[in-house]
This record gives sequence, structure tokens and C-alpha cells, in this order.
Amino acid sequence: MRNLTFGFVGIGLIGGSVAKSIRRTMPNSKIIVYNRSDESCEAAILDGTANAATDSVNDIFDECDYIFLCTPVEQNTKYLPVLKKIIKNDCIITDVGSVKTNIHEEVKKAGLEENFIGGHPMAGSEKTGYENSTDRLLENAYYAITPTDKTPQDKVDEFTEIIKTIGAIPINISYEEHDKVVATISHLPHLVASSLVNLVKDNDSEEEYMKTMAAGGFKDITRIASSSPDMWEQICMTNNTNISMMLEKYINSLSKIKDGLDKHKEGAVYDLISKSKDYRDNIDNRNNGMIDKSYRIYCDIVDESGAIATIATTLATNGISLKNIGIVHNREFEEGVLRISFYDEEAADKAAELLEKHNYNIYKRS
Repeated sequence: MRNLTFGFVGIGLIGGSVAKSIRRTMPNSKIIVYNRSDESCEAAILDGTANAATDSVNDIFDECDYIFLCTPVEQNTKYLPVLKKIIKNDCIITDVGSVKTNIHEEVKKAGLEENFIGGHPMAGSEKTGYENSTDRLLENAYYAITPTDKTPQDKVDEFTEIIKTIGAIPINISYEEHDKVVATISHLPHLVASSLVNLVKDNDSEEEYMKTMAAGGFKDITRIASSSPDMWEQICMTNNTNISMMLEKYINSLSKIKDGLDKHKEGAVYDLISKSKDYRDNIDNRNNGMIDKSYRIYCDIVDESGAIATIATTLATNGISLKNIGIVHNREFEEGVLRISFYDEEAADKAAELLEKHNYNIYKRS
């Protein structure tokens, strides 16, 4: 691949991780960064990620082949008019936002369709900021690519190759379909989880028996309710039409469940769980009909031959039995590349302690 110059508007967790991944895998590339925080730019220069930093989005970006917009979803569009006056004719602007319709619409208004490819790396962390970015965060994570109808095919091909080079898994998809997908599998579940937690809070007794006894399945399916309120309000309001559409369908499905219970319809609950079980089992190969207590750890690993086998062998030789192990491709709100499941909490704790001693980064889920 030819030597390229990359610009970054925003180098927080995702922008910083993309930049670091490019530096690791494309060492001869040039990287220019801008961030509202001077400390992040200084850190990127000091650790060798960036070749140059600037305190504003200005003419320094005119040499860029690709410019990544890595600010919050509602902020990315504000840089389009500025960049239009700066970029060279064949420069490609891309973004890393989890919602794509709004920026595609603004790109069209700005007349930048030939210079834009939308992007959404489905990796992330509960931590934020450049200081928590890593050159492996995107490894084996899905990376949605949403070109416009006018994006030159050779640019789409080159950008796809860049995404492969940094270790992510590109998925070429229309921006409309992308936003419908994430509304259903990501945005709506966050609202449902938060609503369920509030249902328990609002209906608990003074003794708080619900809160006291809440564990296992309840904590598993509501974990994402602990996400950032500021971030999720912005995401949901940006993708409100798709979420509202899927929410209406979900409400209708809940009404059918309620009707089945009220009328004591034989087979209603069985059919519901049986159908969902079959589909759910095909997602991550777990064979459980009810949500049980989960004992999992997440682990960062280098994508190289034998990496998983080394971990499995290390655990086995110390008498720790695995229930399941696998790569996590959608890590937008997870930490760790490898998910390891155990049969009990003692095994999970022992495994975490052992792997940390072997210098692995371990994240536990409760």
C-alpha cells in the first residue's frame, strides 16, 4: 500500500486507537492530529503516534489522503464546511460515529459525497480519552463502512484495505441499513435495559427485596444500563426515527406476551422462549434456554498464531475448566478481545488472577 497521510479531528478513545493502529501497522504513514485537549495532542506526539499536531482544523490538513472525524456524533458534521475549503480533490473524509444518517445527509448538503466514506468501528470501552486508547482496540472488531453513491470505487477499495490492515473486519453496508441494524441490536437494548432497571426501582418495597435479590440473569441483561447518560442521549436522539420504529414493534410484541399471559394461552410462553432460544444460540453458540448467572472475563490478546491456545493451555495446566471461549467481534461497549466463560465464580476469579500474572489485561463482568 502507498504511503498515506492521515488527519484526525479528535483523538479520544476511538480516534486515538485508530491512529495508534495505523502507526503500528503502517509505520511509514504521516499522522496529523487535532484535539480540543492540548494534553492529548502532546501525548500523541510524545508517544510517536502523531507526526504533527495543531490547535485548530486548518490548512495543515490539506495534505491528508484520509481525515477521520472522531468527535461526538452531533459534532462531526460541524467540521464538514471547514474541511471542504481545505482538502485536496481526492481526499476522503470518514467518521467513527455510531449513527450514520445524520452525517450522510450533511455530506450531501455540503456537496462532499465524492469525498466521504462513513465508518463505525464496533469497539470501545467504559473508559474514555486518549490515555485509554490502544493500538489493539480495533483488532478483530467489526468495522461498518458506509460509502456514498458517488464515492469512487478505488477509494472504497483502498479504505477497506486500510481497515483490514489495522486488524478490524470491514462490513460494507448502506448507511440506512446500518442505522436500522444498530437501532435494533444496540440502541433499543440500552433503552430496554434502563427501563427494566427503573421498573424494579419504582416497584420495589421499602425493604428493597427486589434490589437485594437481583443477581444472575437480571444483572446480565441490564449491565448496559450503567452506560453514560450523556453519550446515550446524543446517540438515541440522532437515531430517534429508527429506534422509535423498532420500539413500536417491541411494544407490540410485549402486548402479545401480556395477552398470552392474561388469557392463559397454552404454549404462548413456550413458543416465545423456544423461538428466541434457537436464534440466540446461533449468535454465540451458547446452549441455554434461560438466562443464567454468567461468569466471564474479557482478555486483550495479540492477534497472532497460537495466542488463544496459549491462554487455554495456561488455564488447563492450572486446573481451570473453560465453559466457552471466543473472539468478540462487536466490542462497541465491551472491553477485551477474547471472552472466556467459566462454570463458577471461583474459576473466573482464579483465571483472572493467573492471567494477570502472565501480563494479560483482564476485564471482569459482574
